[in-house]
Amino acid sequence: MSCSALLGAGGLGRHSAELLDAFARRGVAAGYLSERRGETDAARSRTRGRRMLDVALRPLTFYRPAWRAWKESVLFDRDAARRLPHADHFLGFNGSSLAQLRAAGRAGDSLSLVAANPHFTYLMSQHARAFSQYPVDRSYATRLARRNLREYDQVQRIYVASQYVWESFLEQGTPAEKLSLFPLTPAPRFTPGETARGDTFNIVFVGSLTVDKGVPLLLDAFTRLPFADARLVLVGGWTTTAMRRHVQAARAADSRIELFVGDPLPHLRAARLYAHPAYAEGFGYAAAEAFACGVPVLVSQDTGMKELLGGGQTGMILPTGDLDALAEAMAAAYRGEILGG
Repeated sequence: MSCSALLGAGGLGRHSAELLDAFARRGVAAGYLSERRGETDAARSRTRGRRMLDVALRPLTFYRPAWRAWKESVLFDRDAARRLPHADHFLGFNGSSLAQLRAAGRAGDSLSLVAANPHFTYLMSQHARAFSQYPVDRSYATRLARRNLREYDQVQRIYVASQYVWESFLEQGTPAEKLSLFPLTPAPRFTPGETARGDTFNIVFVGSLTVDKGVPLLLDAFTRLPFADARLVLVGGWTTTAMRRHVQAARAADSRIELFVGDPLPHLRAARLYAHPAYAEGFGYAAAEAFACGVPVLVSQDTGMKELLGGGQTGMILPTGDLDALAEAMAAAYRGEILGG
């Protein structure tokens, strides 16, 4: 199995760990290829091809998330393809497996793909919607569409983590027999704790601070709340200067907005509400982790984790990109009118 994330690190790393655990339970021996731990970018750039690509793309990758994401995916994929051992089966993650699929196919391996996102055609349409609504930044995905679509065509099986992702593939013409559902779960450490929730009403978001995750939408919705003891707690970091400036400007305008990095668990256990207004999220580990901690959650219609919710007491599914609906739901949760109130 191949994934650019280190095993257990972030959403992709956790996704990989769950797959490896499933293989182990079935008695299947599996190796794992990821970015080389401890190796600097300079060391990896010693190969002539990588050095030339780094130099050629440096002006583009500095300002454009799409070129940076494309470069990181291509360079990992090429390096992993060179390191790929012979196996009976190859399983890679979408967007960073094209060269590896070619190498494994030549070796006669069976070929499978993990689709961590909805079908890329649908993902692109949702990103277009998000960045039209909030032109703070540019989508990371625009340069990756061709790679993803070619990967879909080359594999015999595609593993998806939610019915939401499954349906996005069916809508784009993928045969159902090519799809396999592999549900995801939060890590066992995410449980309700004894952390005192204090005197403030903490609304928590965990993840990358990006437009497609719905962060500008969440900031706008929160600033509509008139409650002095409400807090918006963002746990994560930005990947672009544009988003850094946007978040910092929002914090300067509203002192109730707080920013943290590191382990989200203490923040989740202190939360009164979790909000995850993503425009296209294959699963949404952070929302599932909040749910596992006993925190009521607000998720968009385009979050695969929505399938864990039921009954209306533990969570609510909101229309994607709807500022009014998000602001009203947060206000109603504060007043105790919904989500267990």
